[in-house]
Amino acid sequence: MKTILFLCPHHAAKSILAQAYFNHRVKLEGLPFQADSAGTDPSEQIWPSVIDLLAREGMTLHSQLPRKVTRDDLLRAFQVISLGCALEEMETVPQQFTVWEDVPQASTDLEGSWMALRRHVDQLLAELVGTTKPASTETTASAMNRNTP
Repeated sequence: MKTILFLCPHHAAKSILAQAYFNHRVKLEGLPFQADSAGTDPSEQIWPSVIDLLAREGMTLHSQLPRKVTRDDLLRAFQVISLGCALEEMETVPQQFTVWEDVPQASTDLEGSWMALRRHVDQLLAELVGTTKPASTETTASAMNRNTP
């Protein structure tokens, strides 16, 4: 089973939402993927508004607390999706690193963030099962490092 790792700085909102929606979709569709999430500078708790939003959508978190991304997380992941974390913040450079730059800040627009994450996850799943080509708005580690000495 391939793991997609969602990262956001505090692991309290966007990466939690993306992980929950991704896992919800793959469970419904019986796909051979799973999501995990972490942060580069984790908060003490997941935002209560995030837990409430997921509950309204029929998704629950099972005693998850924000945690710091580890080297093993980065090496184990089939693909790493960044939601506000810079590549230089990583202990290890992942092989597949994608940045979703157009997701609104959850602190000021939680619903907008949720809708953008759902669109991205839907697109990612379509790509993973081979029904569409990769979105052009995403940045991969190989593209980011092309001009690096």
